[in-house]
Amino acid sequence: MAVYRPKYRDPATKELKQSAVYWYDFIRDGQRYRESTDVENKRQAEAIETAAKNNIARGEVGIAKRKPAPTLAVYSKTFERDIETLKGDRPATVIFYKEKLRRLLEFEPLANCRLDRIDEGLIASYSETRKRQLSRYGRAMAPASVNRELATLRRLLRRAKDLKVIIDVPKIELLGGERRRDFVLAHDAEKPYLDACPQPLKDAALLMLDTALRSGEASALEWRDVTLKVSQGKRYGYLQVRRGKSATSIRTVSLTDRVSRMLMDRKKAAETFYVFPARGGGPVPGTWLDRQHDGVRRALKLPADFVLHSLRHSMLTRLGEAGADAFTIKEIAGHSSIVISQRYVHPSPEHRERAFERLEDYNRAAGKKSPTKVITKAKRMAVAKSS
Repeated sequence: MAVYRPKYRDPATKELKQSAVYWYDFIRDGQRYRESTDVENKRQAEAIETAAKNNIARGEVGIAKRKPAPTLAVYSKTFERDIETLKGDRPATVIFYKEKLRRLLEFEPLANCRLDRIDEGLIASYSETRKRQLSRYGRAMAPASVNRELATLRRLLRRAKDLKVIIDVPKIELLGGERRRDFVLAHDAEKPYLDACPQPLKDAALLMLDTALRSGEASALEWRDVTLKVSQGKRYGYLQVRRGKSATSIRTVSLTDRVSRMLMDRKKAAETFYVFPARGGGPVPGTWLDRQHDGVRRALKLPADFVLHSLRHSMLTRLGEAGADAFTIKEIAGHSSIVISQRYVHPSPEHRERAFERLEDYNRAAGKKSPTKVITKAKRMAVAKSS
């Protein structure tokens, strides 16, 4: 119940009086909690009542039956097993979370803290400590690197909440200043880049440039996912992405003419069911393609922001410049949200002008049809009345 001022009988005068301070009185798990807040301000008393309820829920006072929460170091083993189970079909994701978790545990105040005691202050302390450290390249730690670790901590705490290990999750503020890699490969730089690429990077890069596949999706592509024969009424063949980073990654993507020719040539010499096989017969690792790309980038003296993922970004940017709407880009890219796709749509004045031209043509065509229908209907009614 809400805070209130109880009445009491004055021992000296026997008169019924009201307390000057507020009390709280509530029942939780069958037990009654009734106590004075020792304050005369109702708003302050309500805050004290809320704090008392939170403390009882956290198991810090009262007779709460909740087990003490484990430390981050102890719970990390459970989290690793969960990730291995939930993401077992994506080994790179499992490795990613384990690496970020290892970084978190290197900060002893965080590693030795109970999950229910991790608060905004401790998280801020971790962020400040990581910002002062150097990366493996001897440079200042990038905000993006720290943010991936904070995101891992957030996922761990949310998982602990789902499993009823803790009551709530503290707010985790990500660092500002995270740089987005927005490099777009210009058309005139495309041929020199592809000509300098060794195989299998050359063909994989062409595939990414014309289909917007992620590097992992390209390296895992199998021949059963590729349909080169053009269906009746269609202009292009297509490929299917059967697995990805999210449910929306599963999609069908059309093939351009040059990608179709490249795949036809590769299929003639195919010895495994992977489009880009490694020497052992399995799929070529994405890290191998990354290393090949980095060597070409340095040889051509291209910007460091030009990473392998930039090929996908380049294709989606070209789609937007060609007039594709955000919903179409979302379906082709396999984005989880239309918000991500909208960043590739930047209507130029010419695009806006053409949109109004199409609207005018539509209205003009509709206007020509409508009066005819109205007149015809009017004539039918007139004939019916005369008869």
